[in-house]
Amino acid sequence: MANALRAVTPQLMLVSNAPDSSSWLGDALVVRDKRTERGSLVGLHTALSNLPAPAEGAIVVAWDMPFVTVELLRLLASTPAESFASIPDGPRGAEPMCAYYSRRCLPAIDAALDAGDLRLTAFIERLPNVRHVGAAKVASCGDPTRLFFNVNTPSDLALADSMAAADVRTA
Repeated sequence: MANALRAVTPQLMLVSNAPDSSSWLGDALVVRDKRTERGSLVGLHTALSNLPAPAEGAIVVAWDMPFVTVELLRLLASTPAESFASIPDGPRGAEPMCAYYSRRCLPAIDAALDAGDLRLTAFIERLPNVRHVGAAKVASCGDPTRLFFNVNTPSDLALADSMAAADVRTA
């Protein structure tokens, strides 16, 4: 995932509160949450709040999605300037943790967090001008079940390792 991101952006940013996170990706800017709430919306707030100038937005990818492709990230990066976000459709619906978000989302994120609504999907529903990237367009960038594969358990990690090993064997 980090290599795919490096192909489309000049600077990687890692949002993490883990004490050792600065050693995970040597070339990444590591930023920590300033808000005390926990959840994906807080991480998005942290990322957008720490964008270096002149960046107008960021491609956000959850740490547990190892198989995103350069093609998918380029598609997300091509978001029209008037859009607040670009959210791809995956096998289970919208994939808000592999998406593009404009810095202009910050006031809406602050409002949601101040109201105690940490639901990322509810936040996206309230955003104006969201570009939804349909399943067919996403599929042109790779197999959606693979693109949005999440590693959440030890068995998921074992499956991801076997998928990556199969990639090496067929390359």
